[in-house]
Amino acid sequence: MRIHSIDTGYFKLDGGAMFGVVPKSIWNKLNPADENNMCTWAMRCLLVEHENRLVLIDNGIGNKQDDKFFSHYYLHGEDTLSKSLKKLGYHENDITDVFLTHLHFDHCGGSLKWNSDRSGFDLCFPNATYWSNEKHWQWATVPNPREKASFLKENILPIQESGHLKFVSESDNLFPGFGVYYVYGHTDAMMLPVLKTGTSTVVFCADLLPSAAHVPLPYVMAYDTRPLLTMEEKGVFLKKATEENWSLFFEHDPKHECAQLEWTEKGARVKETFSLSSLVGY
Repeated sequence: MRIHSIDTGYFKLDGGAMFGVVPKSIWNKLNPADENNMCTWAMRCLLVEHENRLVLIDNGIGNKQDDKFFSHYYLHGEDTLSKSLKKLGYHENDITDVFLTHLHFDHCGGSLKWNSDRSGFDLCFPNATYWSNEKHWQWATVPNPREKASFLKENILPIQESGHLKFVSESDNLFPGFGVYYVYGHTDAMMLPVLKTGTSTVVFCADLLPSAAHVPLPYVMAYDTRPLLTMEEKGVFLKKATEENWSLFFEHDPKHECAQLEWTEKGARVKETFSLSSLVGY
């Protein structure tokens, strides 16, 4: 198994929403806000090569929304999903599997694109199976009022209509070495890929830990539907990550791709940050 970081660009989100109850006087030192209280965040995905499979984990925000929608998020940066795949010698048609941690627009918006006459949507990865899980799919397609603005039907329903959608069950791995860790605080049944190769374990943290700055237990996003559950889940996850020396891969950290943790008197803290490519064999 080989894995590669895939950059799709940056966007901005409200710093207070991203750090929840943590005061701005503290979080602003970690990710400084602009004059509108907006902080820059990455939309970083992961590409997994395994035998004859090429698996893309999440795919960013995409480009099919209108200008008004994108004006809220200040997209910037030179990287795109297509450019990042091309740097590795791949094309969208080469992707065999698209694994969606959850269906918020900044994680699955790149799944689909307008068709030639803009009458509907085509798959961005026409040869791929798209993976979700039944519980989260139901949660996303019949959304609660809190998350409705994050679950855009044009990002979701055409996948099922295409016939390319499959569900992972909670007892299944996608394939040997590709496990799935479920959490329920951010949104229902979010899936964190756990990738084991050789002596290394890399965990794609999705929105349980959007950045290295979110490692301390109280740093929970205001976007989370069940923040107290997120704290409980984080406590278990962080203990396991330190005990088993996991390398954590951050989807939204604007500076750091990966980190390993250590246990201190204050709980889990970042021991070191590093690029994914610095891991042997990656």
